[in-house]
Amino acid sequence: MAPRTHKRGAVRGAARRRRLPMRYLLPSLILVALVAMLMLRGYVHSEILADHRIQPEAATDRVPEKILDGGPVIDTRGGRTSSLSVPKHHLVLTFDDGPDPEWTPKVLDILKKHDAHAVFFVTGTMASRYPDLVQRMVDEGHEVGLHTFNHPDLSFQSKSRIDWELSQNQLALAGAAGIRTSLFRPPYSSFADAMDNKSWPVTEYIGSRGYLTVVNNIDSEDWKKPGVDEIVRRATPKGGKGAIVLMHDSGGDRHQTVEALDRLLPTLQKSGYEFDNLTGALGAPSAHTQVTGPDLWKGKAWTWAVQASDKITGILVVSLAVIGVLVITRFGLMLLLSVAHARRVRRKGFRWGRPITEPVSVLVPAYNEAKCIENTVRSLMAGDHPIEVVVIDDGSSDGTARIVENLRLPNVRVVRQLNAGKPAALNRGIANARHDLIVMMDGDTVFEQATVRELVQPFGDPSVGAVAGNAKVGNRDSLIGAWQHIEYVMGFNLDRRMYDMLRCMPTIPGAVGAFRRSALERVGGMSEDTLAEDTDITMAMHRDGWKVVYAENARAWTEAPESVQQLWSQRYRWSYGTMQAIWKHRRAVIERGPSGRFGRVGLPLVSLFMVLAPLLAPLIDVFLLYGLVFGPTEKTIGAWLGVLAVQAVCAAYAFRLDKERMTPLISLPLQQILYRQLMYVVLLQSWITALTGGRLRWQKLRRTGVVGSAPGATAGAVPRPRAESGSDRRPVG
Repeated sequence: MAPRTHKRGAVRGAARRRRLPMRYLLPSLILVALVAMLMLRGYVHSEILADHRIQPEAATDRVPEKILDGGPVIDTRGGRTSSLSVPKHHLVLTFDDGPDPEWTPKVLDILKKHDAHAVFFVTGTMASRYPDLVQRMVDEGHEVGLHTFNHPDLSFQSKSRIDWELSQNQLALAGAAGIRTSLFRPPYSSFADAMDNKSWPVTEYIGSRGYLTVVNNIDSEDWKKPGVDEIVRRATPKGGKGAIVLMHDSGGDRHQTVEALDRLLPTLQKSGYEFDNLTGALGAPSAHTQVTGPDLWKGKAWTWAVQASDKITGILVVSLAVIGVLVITRFGLMLLLSVAHARRVRRKGFRWGRPITEPVSVLVPAYNEAKCIENTVRSLMAGDHPIEVVVIDDGSSDGTARIVENLRLPNVRVVRQLNAGKPAALNRGIANARHDLIVMMDGDTVFEQATVRELVQPFGDPSVGAVAGNAKVGNRDSLIGAWQHIEYVMGFNLDRRMYDMLRCMPTIPGAVGAFRRSALERVGGMSEDTLAEDTDITMAMHRDGWKVVYAENARAWTEAPESVQQLWSQRYRWSYGTMQAIWKHRRAVIERGPSGRFGRVGLPLVSLFMVLAPLLAPLIDVFLLYGLVFGPTEKTIGAWLGVLAVQAVCAAYAFRLDKERMTPLISLPLQQILYRQLMYVVLLQSWITALTGGRLRWQKLRRTGVVGSAPGATAGAVPRPRAESGSDRRPVG
């Protein structure tokens, strides 16, 4: 018994391990729900499975003469072949293609005004979307007939498709008014003598399903909009004959129909005409049957789902407009303010203030950076500004500290601590730094010769508390590296120029940033409250009244993630940490002074451009895919190419500002199709983690040392090594 118990326990444990985490399950469910809603909306709006073909006239030799010469009501039920006509002085008004939210209520108002009844042949698509109007038709004593669900020419359709059109139409009626009907009018039908060899078999089949087929013997041709007088003339029978009149309450502007109806009804009533339902005019039982039980609830569920999809997709369309405005606004601001920033800092004679020549402390927090740390330290030693280097070994297990100590370089110290995280390591470094200006960098990053000097020059302005450098991707040879290179140059660096001009830069990059010691001490140093300590400290600087600026020439070359899994881990932490920082500093919105300015300018911009816009941006791609598949394809492609062109202009300008080669931009379209989707999912997962109260731990990326030195490095810098093996470049599991 014991082994069996153990086996069951193992199975249960394996099942628990295989359970899909909520952060993966919810995005999947949201995607499935979104696709389902779009498909449902497309089906109900006749964008999916619609068939707009119209059969040309055919021979009539297989149509019985008594049908061709008979009345407009054709009965083929139970193998019968007969037709009926409306008695004299009875006029049955019929309205096709509705209900329409604008024109059907006006038609109903006119009918009610003149105490007249009519038959409305509704499509399932419109009845599903506007069930209240169908209910009003029934409540006011009118009859309702089927006009198919999607309005196809049934002579092109199979029997299964015909059954589907009828059953879906009935489902919509059941949901809208709790009824079934036995009346049917084929789309594109006219008079009985127009029945031909293509449409007659359909009419026979429709009868075998229990329906009366209703055509007409007077066509008002109101759909042509010939004028009110002409509609009245065409709809008026001659010699007191009974008739079924074809009109429309949907399909376009029907104001002529409404005006003609208001004139026709009293005129013919004075001539002795009665305006009946069809069954009333024929003296037959009502065409309506009440629906109860499961069929009723299925109909209610259907109309609820259709209206929900309409409302939700309507909200999504509005959101798409919002995201479009945000994206264009951001691109516009990036271009305009980047131009202004470049002109300001590049003009002849520009100075931040007095030249900064005093020594600087460079802090390098390191955790298992054995493959990179030597390159990092040697790049600092090759610099042209006096520095001390403090490497804070955060409990590394790969000999990182020993590698640095064995270099025996002057002004390089190692401070060891038990593993406590990057913020704690930086605070330990601040406590051990000897100088008032402190540069912070990552252990996988290399500096150019002038990076430290360029980075600290803005401190010539005593109001500057922190400086962001220009982080660049060093390992850009792979496709994923090239995409990140585009993102760094275009997204991050143009953004920093824009935020610099707006005085609300949200993040000093961990790879290359500088701080005044006094500013750090005033805000309490690096905080462990969030997973984005660089964003957290930057926002704290703004709230304390310090300027945070961007130094474009302080370039640092960092090792970007080289696999999708590594990239996912990094961006997941960044996104989640940014949300944490925004939430932490939310009180700035209601505060006064510099904190209030940042709260009412910086936080909204960061929330819009870094959180909300990327979260909603997938809608662009969802609607793009929908438009490509279901149309209008040309307009969809044109719109997408327009957005891509705007992005390409921004990217090209950003590359020009950074003096980068334009070659990587060849992959920009592919980046928008593939890479951007990954970023969307990462951000959505971060949102879900935050909303569900999840906690995200720091996720260390495996380094390869692929970035050996900065381009143009001076002698003494270590040349770029090759990765030792393919396994070095796999992410940590």
